[in-house]
Amino acid sequence: MSIISEKITPADQLVSLFEHSRETLNQGSSPILNRMREVSIKRFAQAGIPDFRSEDYKYTNLKPAFEKNYRHELVRETGLINLNEVFKSNIPQLDAHLVFLVNGWFYSGNNPGAELPKGVVLGGLEQIANEQPELIQNYLNRQAGLSNDPFVALNTAFSKDGFFLFVPKGVLIEKPVQVINLLSSDENLMATQRNLIIAEAGSQVKIVVCDVTLSASSILYNTVSEIFAGEDALVDVYTIQNLNNLSTSINSAFCRQQRNSNLVTGIVSLHGGLIRNNLKVTFNGEHAEANVNGISFTDKKQHVDNNTLIEHSSPNCLSNQIYKNILDDESTGAFAGRIHVARDAQQTNAFQRNNNVLLSDKARMQTKPQLIIDADDVKCSHGATVGQINEEALFFLRARGIGEKDARMMLMNAFAHEVILKINLEPLRDRIDELIEKRLNGEISRFHDQLSE
Repeated sequence: MSIISEKITPADQLVSLFEHSRETLNQGSSPILNRMREVSIKRFAQAGIPDFRSEDYKYTNLKPAFEKNYRHELVRETGLINLNEVFKSNIPQLDAHLVFLVNGWFYSGNNPGAELPKGVVLGGLEQIANEQPELIQNYLNRQAGLSNDPFVALNTAFSKDGFFLFVPKGVLIEKPVQVINLLSSDENLMATQRNLIIAEAGSQVKIVVCDVTLSASSILYNTVSEIFAGEDALVDVYTIQNLNNLSTSINSAFCRQQRNSNLVTGIVSLHGGLIRNNLKVTFNGEHAEANVNGISFTDKKQHVDNNTLIEHSSPNCLSNQIYKNILDDESTGAFAGRIHVARDAQQTNAFQRNNNVLLSDKARMQTKPQLIIDADDVKCSHGATVGQINEEALFFLRARGIGEKDARMMLMNAFAHEVILKINLEPLRDRIDELIEKRLNGEISRFHDQLSE
């Protein structure tokens, strides 16, 4: 009689790690974070790690990334990084409130409070949850907890720290807040980070998030951010991803908007092995507006997948989406954008567009725009294009004495620039234009290649 044993899956290993690390996870952590762990790990265990058979992950298979052996940083470590060597993500002309996180942990040397307006709270999620739980308890996991995504549940089970920003009613933060997430390890590392942003009624804030790997190790980075925009609030959140070829980034953001609020999000994926960006925006009051934009660049065998959901739950709201991708070599990309207009969300305006340029015959792009409309008085549209560089435009430039390489560069810059113009910070626009030119010239790829030498 033979005994057939079932293979232990990566999901099983993570559940086992949780069971053996309960005390470590709870130690020093706020009850607000700890109360969510048990139900979340059960959700993850039930769902497992999705693959191509899952509709939500049809074009992105994350199972191979989870099959590697990782170190899990469940307690804060110090002295990992020399910050004087960091500024690959620096924006020299951007005058900002600057904070660092290292492998998902708020850096203890940060001290932004002295320059911030009265009442603004910017700090580590772990510390604020312990010291000022009243700021957090009505917001944390209120949106992410409704998600069926197993990686959001995994984040909730393991997260201990991240950054927290609270902007009181009517307060304007004139300088943007720049958050630099540094990822570095001599061994393979799985890092978990949880962020919470609360902008109360009538407040204004701009946030720039930079994700940067400083080592050549395989890093699996699972981050969840919840963003609350109160009535009449103006919130901009821009993310720049510059990660090594062995990295896997799962980045999920949940935004909830109240009446008359205005949200702008922009995500620039410059480099990375496998990147999955999830974004959900929910309108919870009339006359709110969201402008959601993204641009990605891939080569070699890199993969970037952007997945968006805009929930028009209230009438008289406006959403605009523009996502673009430039793909070279054997790289792949995916975009799935869903707009859902609820029955009572009359007078909705919702627009979505995905445009993609393939620079090689082996590059592949999958795009899936969707409209689900349950109301009858709306203006909604969606569209997608996948093609190569316009040969007529290329010929036009070359006929005027411009070399082929420079002509191609000009056309790609022009293609990307529509998204960059949506950024409401001029120094950031200029810096991203510069980084895009370096990316298209291969300079950023060479930097990541040098890390592994």
